[in-house]
Order: sequence, then C-alpha cells, then structure tokens
Amino acid sequence: MADHPTYQLETLAVHAGQEESDPATNSRAVPIYQTAAYTFDDSKHAADLFALARPGNIYTRLMNPTTNVYETRIAAMEGGVGALGTATGAAAITYAVLNVASAGDNIVALSTLYGGTFALFTHTLVQFGIECRLIDPDRPGDLAGLVDDHTRLVFGETICNPKLNVIDIDAWAKASHDLGLPFMIDNTVATPYLCRPIEHGADVVVHSATKYMGGHGTSMGGAIVDAGTFDWAAHADRFPVMATPDASYHDVVWTDAAGPAAYITRARTVLMRNTGATLSPMNAWIILQGIESLHVRMDRHCENAQKVAEYLLGHPAVAWVNYPGLEDNEYHEVADRVLTGKGYSGLVSFGLTAGRQAGATFVEALQLFSHLANIGDAKSLVIHSASTTHSQLNDQELIAAGVAPEMVRLSVGIENVDDIIADIDQALAVTGK
Repeated sequence: MADHPTYQLETLAVHAGQEESDPATNSRAVPIYQTAAYTFDDSKHAADLFALARPGNIYTRLMNPTTNVYETRIAAMEGGVGALGTATGAAAITYAVLNVASAGDNIVALSTLYGGTFALFTHTLVQFGIECRLIDPDRPGDLAGLVDDHTRLVFGETICNPKLNVIDIDAWAKASHDLGLPFMIDNTVATPYLCRPIEHGADVVVHSATKYMGGHGTSMGGAIVDAGTFDWAAHADRFPVMATPDASYHDVVWTDAAGPAAYITRARTVLMRNTGATLSPMNAWIILQGIESLHVRMDRHCENAQKVAEYLLGHPAVAWVNYPGLEDNEYHEVADRVLTGKGYSGLVSFGLTAGRQAGATFVEALQLFSHLANIGDAKSLVIHSASTTHSQLNDQELIAAGVAPEMVRLSVGIENVDDIIADIDQALAVTGK
C-alpha cells in the first residue's frame, strides 16, 4: 500500500495497513494476533525496542499486529502520519487531551459537544486540575478572548451530536493556529468518508470507532489520528512535554525522536503504556470488518436520513426538523464546504409538537427502531437525549449543547427507507393521540 499513495478512500478502507498476505502465515485476511506479549531475539533486541531505536512488538498494551492494521488503515483514511487505537472513543478523547494538558492548564471546547465529552471536559478533567472553557461553535473570532498562556488546545466535533451543527473547520483551525494552538476534532459522526478534517487544517482527529466505523453495534473502540502538521517545537514554551526532555521516558525529546509523529508517539509510549486503555486485538479485527464496508453503508445511511428528514418536515406532529442536508438548514452551506459532497451522515433530530412528555410515547411506539444509547449502527436507533445521554446537564447546559427538551434523535439505519418511514409514521400517529 505504501507504493500507492493515490488510492481513493474506498480502496484504502479495504486494503490500507495490510500487505497482500500475512507474512507469517500467507493468510489473505487480517489475522487476529491474540497474544499479550512477544519474545525478544536477544538482550540487545529487547533494549533497542524499549529505547525506540528500532520498531517492533513488545507488549499488546503498546502494540499488536492486528491493531497495527487498524491504526494504519484509519490513519491512511484520515490522511495522518499515524494513529493510536484505544479501547473506546472516550479513551481516545481523554488521551488526546492529556497528551498535551496537565494540572493548571486549560482547554477550549465548542459548547455543542456530545454529552459524554461534555461531562468529561467540565467535570472529570476538573478533578485533575484541567479547566474547560466553552465557546459558541459559530464564533471562531471569539477564541482569542478565552485563550491565555495555559491554554493547550481547541476541541470540536465535525458534526456535533446531537445538535447536528456542522462547524467551519477551516475557520476554527486558522483561529487556533493564529494563537499557537492545535485544533483537535471528533470526526465520529462524519467519518473520513464524509469529511477529512486534516485537509481543512485540523491537527488531531479522534473517533469512536464503536459507531459508523464498526457499523454493527458489536465492538467498542476508538482512535486518535495525528496529522503530523503542528509544529510542537516552535511552541516549546507552551508544549514542553513534546519539545523538552521527558523524564518519564529516558529524557527523550519527542520532536527529535519522532519528528512529525511526535504527538502520536508520545500518546502511545507514555499514556497508553502507563494507563492502558488498550484496544483488544479481537475488537480491532471486528471493527476492521466494518471499515471495509464503511463507504457502502454511509451512502445508504445518508440517503435514508435525507428522505426521513424530508418526510418529517411536513408532519403536523413535528415542530421542527434538524438535518444539515435540508436546504433551509442553517448549517447547509457550511456542510457543503466542509463535507466531501457524499452526504450529511445518518443522524436526524426533530422536535415533537406535543413537547417533552411526548418523547417517551413516541419512542415506545416505534417497532423497527431500537431504543438505546448508540449511533452509527446498521439498524435504526432512537433516543430522547434530554432524559438519557444529556440527563446530567441542567437546563442552561442543555440549551448550550443544543438539546431541546422535546428533541428526539434518530440514527437512521440501512433498512428499506419505506419501512423506516412507515414505523415513524405510526409512532407519530400514536403520539398525536
């Protein structure tokens, strides 16, 4: 694959990170290397591996041949210099931040975050002395007013969940870079098939591969992708962990040892090694099966979601509909600039005319949809966010996150769209009664 850097994403999704066949067994499929550790050839071989003097496998908490294919494939699809697989998407976000921020530092995050990320940033990280400052996702020009000498990064989501606002990645990346900060982005909802944030200036991309990448609701996994474009050495005063000797690992200077891949190398060698939110080889393998069909599934997710959104627009039981693929959506123009033109993902949110209490009635009346806290499954899913995924937020925080009390979020699957709409129609009829 290294000889074919011009392959399109659909081809990378099937082949990247893998040789024609497994060198140890000639297996054409990616093997599952279900092992905890690897033997050393001799003492020098072992010492060289630990000193980062040569590549190789030491312990599956750090690396694994199956997980390496997963990491290489996602990095290729996103256009990064390297990736790190993690046990979950939450672990990926946590590591992405902790890799450059510590006690006494702060980060700036766009306010319309997924509920779990919001809780992580505004409650959990506070326990470790890291402050999160929230900013309006539509106002990158306000960033300078929130940044000080202890700010370490800016964080957003390509398509925010559940508000479904699409952010202007180019504008946010420029605003961050003008202040000497990296811009990190969660690309879970869009996937690299619909958006490649690195091409718009993002420095770090994170994923919950549990969602669309895996695509079948079977396995937990996350990923961090390093664009390799941020100049950590030029900002050594702000990022000493990258550009000065690291006492936690033989006083190595990561920018010297790993060059453009300094960020992702440190994430693996320090954070993963010391805290161990490791992606299992089995889950890496299962998610790889999903990635091979990502582009096919996303086409159907997008096509179905567009039709569902258009159906909901004219329904008397529906107060409003939010989907960036609708021409009158306030983020439609931004979406057409930021996304690849292949669709607007599979999430649709709408408000029930009958209000918050009608949410439970609607959800329970559905027959085809599954009521659960996940997105990106081949099956259609539904949830009432204010009482579930965002239930830890107060009313003010709900509004800031773009979660109206009457809002229902659909993750539209790949079933026949007529069956999907028929199920929604009968549930809305029950709700109206």
